[in-house]
Amino acid sequence: MKEVVLIKVSGEDKPGVTAKITGILAQYGVNILDIGQAEIHDNLSLGILAEMPGTAESASVLKDVLFRSHELGMSVRFTPVSTDKYNSWVAAQGKPRHIITLLARKLTAEHIARVTEIVAHYELNIDNISRLSGRIPLEDEQQGPNKASVEFSVRGHVDQAAMRAEFLQVSSDLGVDIAMQADSPFRRNRRLVAFDMDSTLIEAEVIDELAIEAGVGEQVIAITESAMRGEIDFNESFQRRVALLKGLDETVLAKVAARLPITEGAERLVSTLKKLGYKTAILSGGFQYFGQFLQQKLGIDYVHANELEIVDGKVTGNVTGTIVNGERKAYLLEDIAKSEGISLEQTIAVGDGANDLPMLSKAGLGIAFRAKPLVRQNAEQAISTLGLDGVLYLLGIRDRDEI
Repeated sequence: MKEVVLIKVSGEDKPGVTAKITGILAQYGVNILDIGQAEIHDNLSLGILAEMPGTAESASVLKDVLFRSHELGMSVRFTPVSTDKYNSWVAAQGKPRHIITLLARKLTAEHIARVTEIVAHYELNIDNISRLSGRIPLEDEQQGPNKASVEFSVRGHVDQAAMRAEFLQVSSDLGVDIAMQADSPFRRNRRLVAFDMDSTLIEAEVIDELAIEAGVGEQVIAITESAMRGEIDFNESFQRRVALLKGLDETVLAKVAARLPITEGAERLVSTLKKLGYKTAILSGGFQYFGQFLQQKLGIDYVHANELEIVDGKVTGNVTGTIVNGERKAYLLEDIAKSEGISLEQTIAVGDGANDLPMLSKAGLGIAFRAKPLVRQNAEQAISTLGLDGVLYLLGIRDRDEI
């Protein structure tokens, strides 16, 4: 093999640097074995792994690159690469790749240090680090809440369960979210996102709001919290709660719907997903009336929830049809995917309660959103720090990519 040299060019970013450097290499018939470029705060870092034409000409190539870099006001460094080292690098290309996404309100050096310490502990190579969130002004006064996200592309064999457990501890210690996914073609080709409704798309539990109107708020809230923690079978808890609503006037439904608080980032997330061609669904253990209300407000494609029975303008305390519990949500996710010609690997499910776990585990990407501890511990991914639009970062979508 001919001589291999790693050329590193750095300095103030300006148009034409890459063109001028590679133009010199082209004059000598140099082969490019690898190339990478990054720009941070208007500073360029360009790396080229070059196979030189021969020992006699290598000196001329490097001299011309050195002179041109100086003319451009750039620094340049040349590092010879041995045959053994190059062959080892080539052999490593078959190792599995993973994407680690860090989400926080504000990024600190400690966040990066803790994540990369774990990566180093598992002997993974970091191939790339990129910022997904937009540029943050130094002033505190800015539009909307802070959000920051960085994506790490890493390579190597690893015990994912053990590594996720360590990331979960860091998340708890520092108040950040850390997601780890296999870097597969499916990650870049998701097509369907299914949402739980209560405490996911909206910052409320509708049945609790109805119970307050019916004067049985405390009893229903207690049952709701127990069910979300997984302490009571969902069907039983749901029937007990609905029964307490008997006699409620149906006009109250519109009153409650009008005051439902949309979760931070939900509107931006759904709008972006729609523009990118995703299908969206609400799969809820709540009520169809409110699911359809959100469907109209956000532009959701599918809604499946429980039908509250109303007779003579009054809630009867019953629901009609099949109860939408955890197993039903998982079934509906698969059914919608099948009808859309989408594989389960291309689906995403987002929810907060124990009854969301079946669909979170069935989806290609299951995300526990501001979830109860039981759900957070059992879901592969979790977002607790940012709003619902933090899901976009897990898809690798940058703020600057927003349509």
